[in-house]
Parts: sequence; C-alpha cells; structure tokens
Amino acid sequence: MRLTTRSEYALLALIHLARHGAEDFVAARTISGAKGIPLAFLEQILRALKQARLVTSAKGQHGGFRLACPANCITIAEVIRLCDGAIAPTQSVSEYFYEPTPIGEESKLVSLFRTIRDYTAHTLEKTTLADVI
Repeated sequence: MRLTTRSEYALLALIHLARHGAEDFVAARTISGAKGIPLAFLEQILRALKQARLVTSAKGQHGGFRLACPANCITIAEVIRLCDGAIAPTQSVSEYFYEPTPIGEESKLVSLFRTIRDYTAHTLEKTTLADVI
C-alpha cells in the first residue's frame, strides 16, 4: 500500500478540523494555508469528504467545514479507502476491491500478501483521527 497525495491531504485536513472541535467551521482557505495544501485540490478533497459524510459545510462569512461526527468515529482506513481504494498490497488479496492479478496463481505469495493486508487493515481500522491528534 502506498498513500497518494490525495489521501495524505485528506488526512491532514481532517486532523486540522478535528483540532478545531465540533462547533467551529473552518474555511477551506484556512486549512489550505495551515497545511500547505493547494486550495483547488483541497476543495475537491473536501467535496469528496462531504459526499462520504465525514464533514459538513456551511456557507457564508462564518462558514467552512467541520467534522460530521466525532474524531473517534473516523478511522484512518476509511479515509484511505475513500481516497485511494484498496489498502491491500495487491488487488488480488483485497477484500473490497478484488481484481485478479498474475500472482493469484501462487498460493504462498497470496498468503503472504493477505497477511500483510490483514495487519495493515487491522491497524488502520482501529486507529481513528482522535488517536493521531
């Protein structure tokens, strides 16, 4: 598994929002400046996070974004899967994004990559935003 810039920025934005609490809306421009994320890219990411119901938004002078649920309810795995898809090292061992690959014929390789997938997924699924702020 390798994180894309999209996942990294999504995690940074969510952590920034988590640190501001459930009551405050934070402008995308503020997040962009604080985390060094290009504003246009961040806006795309925030739209995806909103569609996934991880953040809510409000318009107006005091508008912006905030978490839609407590930080301890949003897992790192959820964000990565939303942005990047499979957590598995190869799609032939992915639980959610299975696709056959050439290594599928080698049972010991498949077993090895399933072990890696299970450990990685378990760790990311039990780790929430609250754990990393």
